[in-house]
Amino acid sequence: MVCYGLVHVLLAVLTAQVVLGDRGERADQKGAVATLAETGLGPVLLWVVAVGLFAFALWQVALAASGYQWVPPGRKRVVRRLGAAGRAITAVAIGVAAVNYATGAGQSGSTEQSQTWTARVLALPFGQVLVGAVALLVIGLGVAVARKGVKKSFEDDLDMSELPVATRTWVERLGRIGWVGKGISYALIGVLVGFAAVNADPRESGGLDKALHTLAAQPYGVFLLAVIALGFLGFGGYCFAAARAHKD
Repeated sequence: MVCYGLVHVLLAVLTAQVVLGDRGERADQKGAVATLAETGLGPVLLWVVAVGLFAFALWQVALAASGYQWVPPGRKRVVRRLGAAGRAITAVAIGVAAVNYATGAGQSGSTEQSQTWTARVLALPFGQVLVGAVALLVIGLGVAVARKGVKKSFEDDLDMSELPVATRTWVERLGRIGWVGKGISYALIGVLVGFAAVNADPRESGGLDKALHTLAAQPYGVFLLAVIALGFLGFGGYCFAAARAHKD
């Protein structure tokens, strides 16, 4: 959980660089891993992060299979387990990227991968419809993630008694900021995929990096990027607290 939080703190730094007009860094999860690779202890840190992320992924798989027993049976428990499965996939992808950087293999960015995937789907029969459906799914995911922050439902997964009294308010604040900011970033990616579906142009799709840079070029984009950067930072802080207080 700490390694997962560290990746989001680095994402906040990269997003802040976009706010300041820096176009030289990839502002996505793999860009965060690349940032670690550039430090003096890069290879060591990359292996530590990779091992931590793979362990986190295994924990999420266990939660997806039989976890969240504290949530009443039904839709909410299913949604929580699906979320755990999604985090497991994400953690494995970032962990693999960390291993690739540690071994010198490098890694393509989220934007390149998204555009390649979009082009392949657009070439299929009813490709635009399929890409549009994915766009709506990603936007819906973003709304669901942001809603979790607004309603503070993330607190259901924490045993706040495990945290010092003075930190509980900060955990609540960081969790709300983090989940909402992360939801906004997902929704932005979904919007880009939607544009690609409408115009049948895979170049208009992209991952988090392109979404943030596209947003930076819009009126009031810098303000929204600052909100997202604070969201990533808040989510990272939430992960650090959850590493101690998350229910088993």
